[in-house]
Amino acid sequence: MSGTEKGKAHAEQAKGKVKEAVGRAVGNERMTAEGQADQAKGSARHAKEDVKDTFRH
Repeated sequence: MSGTEKGKAHAEQAKGKVKEAVGRAVGNERMTAEGQADQAKGSARHAKEDVKDTFRH
C-alpha cells in the first residue's frame, strides 16, 4: 500500500487550499489559481492511489 503517496496527496491538497485562501485574501488571482491547481493535482494523485489499491486487492 502506498500510504506515503496518499499522505503526499493530502498534503498537496491542504497546501492548495491554504494558497487559494491567501490568494483570495490578498486579491492575487495567480496565487488563487495556483492553489486550485495544487488541489486538483492532489486529488488526481489520491485517485491514482485509490485505483492502484483496488487492483492490488
